[in-house]
Amino acid sequence: MSDFSSRISHIADMLNPSEAALVTSDISITYLTGFEHSEGYVLIGKGRSVFLVDFRYAEAVQKSVKHMEVAVFSNVFDSINELLKDMQISTLVVESSAVTLSQYNTFCEKLNAEVKNTDELSKTITDLRLVKTADEIKKLQKAQQIAEAAYLEVLNFVKVGITEKEIAARLEYLMKMNGAERVAFDLITVAGKNTSLPHGVPGDTQVREGDFVTFDIGAVYDGYHSDMTRTVAVGSVSDEQREIYDTVLRAHLAGLRAVRAGVSGFDVDKTSRDIITEAGFGQFFGHSTGHGVGLEIHEAPYAGQRSKDILKENMTLTVEPGIYLPDKFGVRIEDTVLVTSDGFKTFATMPKELIIL
Repeated sequence: MSDFSSRISHIADMLNPSEAALVTSDISITYLTGFEHSEGYVLIGKGRSVFLVDFRYAEAVQKSVKHMEVAVFSNVFDSINELLKDMQISTLVVESSAVTLSQYNTFCEKLNAEVKNTDELSKTITDLRLVKTADEIKKLQKAQQIAEAAYLEVLNFVKVGITEKEIAARLEYLMKMNGAERVAFDLITVAGKNTSLPHGVPGDTQVREGDFVTFDIGAVYDGYHSDMTRTVAVGSVSDEQREIYDTVLRAHLAGLRAVRAGVSGFDVDKTSRDIITEAGFGQFFGHSTGHGVGLEIHEAPYAGQRSKDILKENMTLTVEPGIYLPDKFGVRIEDTVLVTSDGFKTFATMPKELIIL
């Protein structure tokens, strides 16, 4: 049984014979079909599953999706109603996390079934997505390799006088030339004082001698994301810059060592955070230590001060502590790792010792 068929079966198992699940979110549809950008719907019953798409995507879907029926609709509600009748479905379960109140009201009005808006379907899909399959892991690794190849090349491009925007544009170009579908998020390539902004936006600021430059980058390969942050220096660093960098590196490495199946996201965060706090910089680390990565750039599990997530084997997690000194500079170091029974495997291969260009 393929991974996709197994996922469909898991959802079918949660249903009664008179129930069907209607999957509407783009991410869930991709997870269940392997096909992106369909603007379609997936209907799952006990013995039958159907991917409904409009004419624009019909040929591509029919060529690539073999584990379920493909139906082309002109009026999606008419098509769903026909299927509900054929499948003898009286109750339709929808994704509570993806369906707006307006959509729910439309479904109730247009569909010939009781529409059940509970957390059950969303939770089932979320729980399935938490643990990555071997195929997903390969795609995550490939996305990381693409980002790293671009990063290594762009380091040769960074010099005094170049702008943040130019670095970001070159990185995006290189990622796509190396096989990325797109960048995983708006790339963060900021320099100097702008590195104190955890999610700074590349602008016209020019790199100067003695600057830190932060690279928070990621690529998408076959729908799967990578996420990595490195901070480098240009020309030289001050004693204060080196102290902050070394503190973040210690926190990052300690956070990595805390990762293993059975550990909570809270404990991973605390391990990194305690080192930064004990060094006197706790007030300058204001975000969580990590998050899962997969079909979305931010997904469960989470490593933060309020996290209750327990790590399991083959989950993914970023470890990305940082220190951000307002109007001065900031440092963040991030790897995405795969949780194992006794530790972790990192997708990243880039060095973490301070690089001075």
